[in-house]
Amino acid sequence: MTFKVIVIDFSQIKSLWETRVKKYKEHCKKEKQRIEKSALQKIKQEWNFMLECRSKGIPQSVYLKNGFVDTELKILEQNERKSRIDKQDLSLNGKTESDEFIFQLNGEHWEELPESLKEKTYLKELRVNKTRIQIIPNYIQFFIDLKILDVSQNKITCLPPEIGYLANLKELNVSFNNLKNIPPELGDCENLEKLDFSGNLDLTELPFELSNLKKVTFIDLSANKFSSVPICVLRMSKLQWLDISSNNLKDLPQDIDRLDQLQNFLLQKNEITYLPLELTNISNLRLLVVSGDRLVEIPSAIMENPLLKYVKILDNPIDAGSDIPDIEDIEESYQDREWFEKEFMNAYIKDIADRESTPCYTTKVSLNLQI
Repeated sequence: MTFKVIVIDFSQIKSLWETRVKKYKEHCKKEKQRIEKSALQKIKQEWNFMLECRSKGIPQSVYLKNGFVDTELKILEQNERKSRIDKQDLSLNGKTESDEFIFQLNGEHWEELPESLKEKTYLKELRVNKTRIQIIPNYIQFFIDLKILDVSQNKITCLPPEIGYLANLKELNVSFNNLKNIPPELGDCENLEKLDFSGNLDLTELPFELSNLKKVTFIDLSANKFSSVPICVLRMSKLQWLDISSNNLKDLPQDIDRLDQLQNFLLQKNEITYLPLELTNISNLRLLVVSGDRLVEIPSAIMENPLLKYVKILDNPIDAGSDIPDIEDIEESYQDREWFEKEFMNAYIKDIADRESTPCYTTKVSLNLQI
């Protein structure tokens, strides 16, 4: 089953969308201000205030003054504060195990991990996202119970060799950082099942030692500078999802069929001109995404396979002279655009997977953005 999809320039579509959203928000803000000044809004506010007081068991004598509702009183705030304190006491007494073993940190004001983290070596999940942190300290080796390490969308420049001590680690997400290499010691984390190295832009290879990761079922290498599928990836015998889109691939290895458990293979935005016949030997393959502009040779068995969703993306950028409004204060880096395109493709692929029936061909995609 084949799908031809025309994809226009994501960054310009995003710009157009953000402009219209901005205008819509300004309109909503003015409308809200107008309503707030109206007498009808004041009556509605008093009525809602009375209803809420009644629902919380607050007597009329407290909130009525000379027959008028006094909405300026802090009755509800005091009641809410008391309720919150009671809930906190309950949560401290009945704190769940999942909350206790998960550490989360985000925000651009963070430039390094807090000192208190050193004492939390019992953690099972560590999630640090969208910060300005550049270094993962070597004391990470003491977090031996860690199962999920998610440090995506930071400024991390390297991973410490000590990461190899995390023998129980199952998921590692270091996407959209500034990594240029991966330590070979990561190959000692033999329980890893999911790896995400996407969006680092300058990764060109993976160490051969990662061949030891026989339990990996998912690996994302998109938006980097790989010129070939890494040898260690071809040795991950349980691999089911491989995304190596937005790289510098010119061809696929002849032994690509070693990945006989592969189900989803994303190849778009590379320089591939042909697909090897060996791809047809991967009987479990259900989704194959490629860029169709450069492809000149495709095995007919791929296009005729009724179990395979073969998606050919045809790049069709918006003409540079198109009338797209200027957007102030919106600056995107190449990494930001790659992240946006990645989210778009994930949503598109999920949509294809969820459809019960789909047309054999999609020759045109019409986009209509309207607020």
